[in-house]
Amino acid sequence: MCYTEVYFLLTEAPEPAFMGAQVSLRTLAVGLWRMSRPLPLLSAILAWLLGISIAFGTIKTLEMTSLVWGLAAMLLVSLSIHYANEFADHVTDSLTTRTIYSGGSGVITEGIVPRKIAIQAALTTLTAGFLVQTVAILTGHHPWSAMAILVIGAAGGWMYSMPPLRLAWRGLGEATNALLGGMMLPLHACTTLMGCLDLRVPLACLPFTLLCFNNLLAVTWPDRKADAQAGKMTLATRWRLGSLRRLHNIVGVISFVALLLLVGTIIPITVVVMSLAALPLMVWGGLAYTRREIATGTIYAMAVMMLAQSAAWLMVGLGV
Repeated sequence: MCYTEVYFLLTEAPEPAFMGAQVSLRTLAVGLWRMSRPLPLLSAILAWLLGISIAFGTIKTLEMTSLVWGLAAMLLVSLSIHYANEFADHVTDSLTTRTIYSGGSGVITEGIVPRKIAIQAALTTLTAGFLVQTVAILTGHHPWSAMAILVIGAAGGWMYSMPPLRLAWRGLGEATNALLGGMMLPLHACTTLMGCLDLRVPLACLPFTLLCFNNLLAVTWPDRKADAQAGKMTLATRWRLGSLRRLHNIVGVISFVALLLLVGTIIPITVVVMSLAALPLMVWGGLAYTRREIATGTIYAMAVMMLAQSAAWLMVGLGV
């Protein structure tokens, strides 16, 4: 795939399978909804709300207008990333067996809507997201640093699958996605609410980010054969089983070591204690990773840490 292909799909006639066919509004709506990948989108919202909880725990106040503007901008840019990845990954998605966590939406491979709809939706939502962020800044609700974070996040998300970088094809997709979901989303939320860039936030999110990385290892594992066939060289297609298992377990251990090292300085004790609920799930995931198609323990560990930390930061803000 290259820029020429993107330009062709944006400007030329309908794809052959849709020649003479009219896509109904209902079909289009269903297609756009499925391509938005609701479950990963929900995860992005919750990761962003973790940042809101961190901000509230830090400044002890909540400015709802700033929150709404920030959430709208983040949602639109996240949608654009999902649509762009649906557009870019159509070959891989056609070769794999979809699960609730992996394999794309199936909208393009099933012929529900033309593939060009995905890239058009991606560009539309990306533009809308930046417009919303710009308005929030010009009206005094967000600092300019929020735009910088949003731009970096959008670039990283698009370049996961799109040219020229196509990071997922180079074994860099897992680390990139973990940084975007585990650090950049909470950092954007914190910046919009606090009104400034606080570089302690990425440190506070480090344990969660590491579990996000393991989550990426888990969800790319079922697609390894299709990815390899399509030339998408994720870590699951590059590394041997033993190396993948060691990486998964080492990253999991470092996550909780970092949690303990940051206690009392960057992360309050309440957050550390509640985060430990994810520990047994991480162990379960480590035992299952590469031995089962989906290491659900790894996925649940990330989700539990995210929710536990969100609740704990809210408790800190409330003085509980």
